[in-house]
Amino acid sequence: MPGAPPPAAHPVVPPPDADPSSLDEPRPVCTIEDPRLAEISGLVTDGAPGEPPQHFHAIVDGGGTAEVFTLDPVGCTVTAQRDAPVRVTDVEDLGRTPDGGLWLADIGDNTARRESVRLVVLPVDGPPRSYDLVYPDGPRDAEAVLLADDGTPLIVDKTTGAAGLYRPAGPLTEDSAVALERVADVVLPYSATTGGPLGAVGTRTITGGAVGPVAADGGRAAALRTYTDAWLFPLPDGPVTGDVLVGALGGAPLQVPLPGEPQGEAVALDGRGTLHSATEARGLSPAAIRSVAGAVAAATAPAAPVAAQPAEAPDVRSFPPWLPAAAGMAVVVAVLLAGVGAMALHGRRRR
Repeated sequence: MPGAPPPAAHPVVPPPDADPSSLDEPRPVCTIEDPRLAEISGLVTDGAPGEPPQHFHAIVDGGGTAEVFTLDPVGCTVTAQRDAPVRVTDVEDLGRTPDGGLWLADIGDNTARRESVRLVVLPVDGPPRSYDLVYPDGPRDAEAVLLADDGTPLIVDKTTGAAGLYRPAGPLTEDSAVALERVADVVLPYSATTGGPLGAVGTRTITGGAVGPVAADGGRAAALRTYTDAWLFPLPDGPVTGDVLVGALGGAPLQVPLPGEPQGEAVALDGRGTLHSATEARGLSPAAIRSVAGAVAAATAPAAPVAAQPAEAPDVRSFPPWLPAAAGMAVVVAVLLAGVGAMALHGRRRR
C-alpha cells in the first residue's frame, strides 16, 4: 500500500519446493558486436503466437535522446534505428504494448536525485509522446517497467529486498507530471544462482521486466529479472489490466536461472513462450542474448514448481546503486593494466 513501511528483515532460507532443474540451460542466441549496444538494458520481441521472433527491439541505458534499435533475431545485427526528439536522463528498460507501441522507461536514478522520471512512447504511427511521473516517497533508482494490455505502466524499483511496485495514480497526461502510488512490494524468493556484479545481493536486485504475449499453448506470464535469474509470474486468461498485473506480481513465481551473465539487465518473452535474456558487455565478455525455451509453459503448468514470495524482506546487505557500473569499470581497468604490463614485459624480454 502507498506509504507502507518496508517489512522487517529475516534470514534468507531456501524454499523447499523451488526446483528450476527441469528447465533447460540458457542457450546462446548471439553476441552483439555493434558497439552502440554494448550496454543493452531493455529488450522486447515481436512475432505471431507459436512463431520465432521476427525482430528484437533493444535500448541501451544512459541519457541523451530516446533511441530504439531493431535487431535481426539470428545474428543480432542492427537492421534499423528509431530516434525520438525527446530528452531523456537514464533509459533503463523497454516495454511493448499489444498494438506494437514501444515504451522507453527513463527511470534510472543512481544517486536518487531526480524530481521526476519519464516514459517515452513510440507508437506504430504518429509522433512520440512523453509522460513525467513523480514518486510519492521521494526519488529512487529503478530499472524495470511492465506494461499492462490497457497501457498501464508499472515501475519496479531497484531496492534489494522489498522492491516497491508503483503505478500512476491517475490517467497519463503530457500536460503535467502524474503522481505515482506505491501499490505493493515484490519480495523475490531465495536463489543460489551465481553471476552478476554483486554476488548474493544481485540475486534480489531487480534489473528488468516484461509482460509476454499469449503463447501458442494459451499460457501467459510476466517476468522480473535480477542479475542472476528471471522470475515468471503466471497471468490469468483474458486481457491483463493494471489491476490484474498488480495482483499477479503478488503471486508465486517460477525461477528461471540465468547464471554467468556479467551484468544482465534485459528480459523478454516471445509468442512461443521462450524467455530471452540479455547482458551488457563487461571486460572481455561481449553483450549477448540467450534464450530458455518452454519457460512460460513451465511457469503456467498445473504442477509448476513455483516458490511463494517470503512474507518478510530478506536480511541482505545493500550496496550503493552505482556499484555495478563501478565494478564493471574496475574490470575494464584491470584488463587494460594487465595488457600494458604484458607489453612492457615483452619489451624487456626483447631488449
